[in-house]
Amino acid sequence: MSDVGMLLKAITVGESTGRAIPDAATGETIGYAPVHTVADLDTTVERARERQPEWASRGHAERSRLLHLAADEIDAHAEELAVIIAREQGKPLNGAGARFEAAGCAAWIRNAADTTIEPEVLFEAEGTRSELHYVPLGVVAAIGPWNWPALIGIWQIAPSLRMGNAVVVKPSSYTPLSVLAVVELMNRHLPEGVLTVVAGNREVGSRIASHPKIDKIMFTGSTETGREIVRSSAHNLARLTLELGGNDPGIVLPGADAKVIAESLFWGIFINTGQTCAALKRLYVHDSVYDEVVAELKELAESTPMGHGTDEASLLGPLSTPQQFDIVSRLVADAVERGATIVTGGEAAPELGKNFFRTTIVTDIEDGAALVDEEQFGPVIPVIRYTDLEDAIVRANASEQGLGASVWGDPEEARKVAERIDSGTVWINQHGTLNPMVPFGGIKASGYGLEFGAHGLKSVAAPKVITV
Repeated sequence: MSDVGMLLKAITVGESTGRAIPDAATGETIGYAPVHTVADLDTTVERARERQPEWASRGHAERSRLLHLAADEIDAHAEELAVIIAREQGKPLNGAGARFEAAGCAAWIRNAADTTIEPEVLFEAEGTRSELHYVPLGVVAAIGPWNWPALIGIWQIAPSLRMGNAVVVKPSSYTPLSVLAVVELMNRHLPEGVLTVVAGNREVGSRIASHPKIDKIMFTGSTETGREIVRSSAHNLARLTLELGGNDPGIVLPGADAKVIAESLFWGIFINTGQTCAALKRLYVHDSVYDEVVAELKELAESTPMGHGTDEASLLGPLSTPQQFDIVSRLVADAVERGATIVTGGEAAPELGKNFFRTTIVTDIEDGAALVDEEQFGPVIPVIRYTDLEDAIVRANASEQGLGASVWGDPEEARKVAERIDSGTVWINQHGTLNPMVPFGGIKASGYGLEFGAHGLKSVAAPKVITV
């Protein structure tokens, strides 16, 4: 049996008891994921609560050592993990794809293990000293999405374990195998019961949100579901970190060199075939450089290969689910009905397999069109012409979401604009680049709470003041 087959065998169940998980590009069944129930969740949470104190008592150094071993295990099986991700989620092996995601899992674990938080002296005078410490919360529930299932799972899991919590993971029902594989590899080095997957349906997710014995919920997904979690968690006051996606704007300033920025702009839009919360979703380009920017994006869209995730030549893949394919198709059709121009793409690519939609550039479109106002989450970008920078800034800030944004052009001028954008992160001459040491989180309807680095560790711990 191949290494990929061995890893799949370790995480899947039989056809009679599991749920078939399809290859995103072909529909072929990859394996059968377990189907856990609310009763399974309750049992798992109880076990996690029992095991968490011993895990916390091991201290930061020992927990960090074991996390490094878990990262080494992922590195040793990175190719097998990448193939599972490529087939289940659809992202290609190469580029910023499945191999990138698998490697990122190990890198983010190591960063969480190595980031230190020292007690902070708040006040000191003769005879008195007050210190701020961070202690474990207890049980953290990690509810992940389907677009970067393994990596975003690690963003939730690694800091939570590092700070001494036990973790119960609820993967997306569309991509459970990637998460099951990551947890399987990590659990080869972790104590039993401190990291567990509950692969259930929406009923299980709802129970997590209201569970009286879960101390913290980390959720990445839609704003609508985030609001449901807030409502459900209110009675037991579980702490929340919510990353709820975004409709990220980009503003290209007059004088920007289209050829210089084109490739970074393209991948800021189309990373993971546009299925990234912090991807660029709507692009405002000054009239003086509009045609050049559109031409450069068109050339890249038509020359960047799209295909099955395991095809070494592919750099773009399918939409992960039929539902997402339908959303993208609807938004493009609506844009055409409104009189927008399809510069390239604009249609399905059935010859490539299931759920493929050609890389699409849309012009002659304005705010108010669904493709601009809604998060399309696919390989489509509306390019909006502007002449007045003040107007572009107003448009960029008009969305209810505020996860990421970017400004392109002269760095000094771009910084002035960036300071006026309502967003958790604003990039200059790049978009969507993340650093495990730099905090990341949204504002407005994109959620609240920070991940990564010291800020991320503090978000999965309880502040405790000790005064002597």
